[in-house]
Amino acid sequence: MTDHADPRLMTPIPDAMPPEAPLAMPTQSLRRFDPRTERRQPTKPFPVPWLARLAVFGGGAALTAYGVWEMVQVVSVSHTTVLQWVLVALFSVNFSWIALAFSSAVVGFLALLFSRQVPPKPTALTRRTAVVMPIYNESTARVFAAVAAIRESVEETGFGDHFDYFILSDTTNPDVWIAEERAFLALRQRLGPNARLYYRHRPKNTHRKAGNIADFVTRWGARYDHMLVLDADSLMTGDCIVRLAAAMEADPDAGIIQSLPLVINRNTLFARLQQFAARIYGPVIAKGLAVWMGRDGNYWGHNAIIRTAAFAAHCGLPDLPGKPPFGGHILSHDFVEAALIRRAGWSVYMLPDLQGSYEESPPSLIDVAARDRRWCQGNLQHIRVIGARGLKLASRQHFATGIMSYLASPFWLMQLVVGLVLVLQTRYVKPEYFTSEFALSPIWPRFDAERALALFALTMAVLLAPKLFGLILALLRGSIRRPSGGGLRLVLSALIEIVLSAMLAPMMMLIQSGAVFQILAGRDTGWQPQRRDDGSVPFRDIVRRHRMHVLLGIITGVSAFLISTSLFAWMSPTILGLVLAIPLSWLSGTLAAGLALKRWGLLLTPEEAAPPPIALRAAALTKEFAAHGFDEADGLRAIHADPVLRAAHEAMLPPAEPRPRGMIEAERALAQAKLVDARSIDDAVAWLKPKERMVLLHDRALLALLAGLPEEMPADRPAYDEAAE
Repeated sequence: MTDHADPRLMTPIPDAMPPEAPLAMPTQSLRRFDPRTERRQPTKPFPVPWLARLAVFGGGAALTAYGVWEMVQVVSVSHTTVLQWVLVALFSVNFSWIALAFSSAVVGFLALLFSRQVPPKPTALTRRTAVVMPIYNESTARVFAAVAAIRESVEETGFGDHFDYFILSDTTNPDVWIAEERAFLALRQRLGPNARLYYRHRPKNTHRKAGNIADFVTRWGARYDHMLVLDADSLMTGDCIVRLAAAMEADPDAGIIQSLPLVINRNTLFARLQQFAARIYGPVIAKGLAVWMGRDGNYWGHNAIIRTAAFAAHCGLPDLPGKPPFGGHILSHDFVEAALIRRAGWSVYMLPDLQGSYEESPPSLIDVAARDRRWCQGNLQHIRVIGARGLKLASRQHFATGIMSYLASPFWLMQLVVGLVLVLQTRYVKPEYFTSEFALSPIWPRFDAERALALFALTMAVLLAPKLFGLILALLRGSIRRPSGGGLRLVLSALIEIVLSAMLAPMMMLIQSGAVFQILAGRDTGWQPQRRDDGSVPFRDIVRRHRMHVLLGIITGVSAFLISTSLFAWMSPTILGLVLAIPLSWLSGTLAAGLALKRWGLLLTPEEAAPPPIALRAAALTKEFAAHGFDEADGLRAIHADPVLRAAHEAMLPPAEPRPRGMIEAERALAQAKLVDARSIDDAVAWLKPKERMVLLHDRALLALLAGLPEEMPADRPAYDEAAE
């Protein structure tokens, strides 16, 4: 101990959060809704885009009807069996799904050719906006660098005083939690007294991200007219943010305004495929959605601005009855929040032409599969929400689209299986000459091969058309074509993306089908932190994840070849994708393959050729913040070694709740016993388990015990010796 107090302890620790301003957020009912409570628009009602909806849904229905008619003709060359009708039914569902996407893309393509809607840059702002970033066991260097870069960009617009910044932590890893606090204190010190940067850690991450946002709204929501919600991998320019805020101020009917985030900063082959597809094809799809949705839009959970009071009044999510996976808290909360705020009469819409909104994507197929498993469960939960009282028809359609986005995979799988069985039946099963119905010829499933080939070509054309539309627009616009490597490289990049996506599609079909079957069997997904950094997955994990895919591909290939060489040739893309699942998954997750294509000028996007300044600034700050070593440090050692950090940590803890007499928490009792028994901080670090560390870090009394431990075992105190005892 020193005779002199640490001078930093004499400096008041600034509040980590502003004074609370509670805002009620009542839980909404899915079974009851009084239409009289719906908000009436005070301004002139916005026209419903009936023409666009007629084009999308009418065009999709007409194309589906034609496709189904052709399929019926394919199987009607003779007496049609029950199994053939099952094939027709599955084809009808699957074809309608891609037909709707096609007609929506047509609308988006035409709209992008002839219109562009960007909210004007404001001359003044009058409202206050909270920029909130929920985080969960993330890299602090990346997160705080992103927030710092966003804040700098907003300050450069001249409207910085209208925005406050909140990092809302649900972190469950004790070392990451302390790293977050250290990064927060360092950034606050760097920014000075007018930082307007705040940090809050929840002791329990109830209801995950939705609960994190709800906690902020109910405790501080009344301070802010709007909140701009980010993800941990989000980046938004100041210009984009202030335009969104101005659009919200100018539109008193708006409840949520969604931007279109583009994927950036990706380097692995798989991530660069996603980045290229999102940049070249994504705007066509997003524009089509924005046109026909109008004011009945959807919310994707991030990179959107929300009217805080409306959100609080109408978006309190109920728990679904029963246990997970179909019961409990709603995982895919964003769709439900959009539907509820729209039910209450507020508008929800997207501004797909607004530039400056960015995100990242998972680096490998396995990482996407892990994220998709959670999204799949959340979207299938919507089966229990889609029928909620009072929802707009468009909101129900959004739920149906989300549900079908995951059911499509098992439907396609079933169609393939039924098709194989039919071919097998035709090849090996004897015809049934004597049936309950009179027939002059045996019942033998047959197909019109010429029509089948034409129908296959139509299906591929409908499936690939949205990509073709995006490619055409990119080729027509020099601002996209030139930085993407020029016309020839852009076309070649599109071909690479299509071929590799087709090779990966069978794996994704099986992965998503497996997720659906697991959920139907009652298996809950949980909530794991997302891996965001580039880097390959360990090869043994790839083998373990894809070995059944390879086996299924071999079995399918051998079976198809024994049945018919033409069938084998027709199924070869699917078979090849499965047989090569392990090397394809490994290759797609490597940095080397992605960076090689980048050097050759392939799969380039304009944001790679000329990176947005905010992305460059965030990358530079990430390196600078990483040099502090907060993410690599042991949290207990950091707290023990720095009394200022320990004092700040205790100041950020919520008030201690009295413990009921007789109620002993096992982790706390163990943590206390280990601290009492420890001779040095080394003992505490070695003995305390993660849950015990979390309890310690929440408990001021245990923190005092930790602080009292010496750095090293005292020389006059021998180590514990059982014989001496």
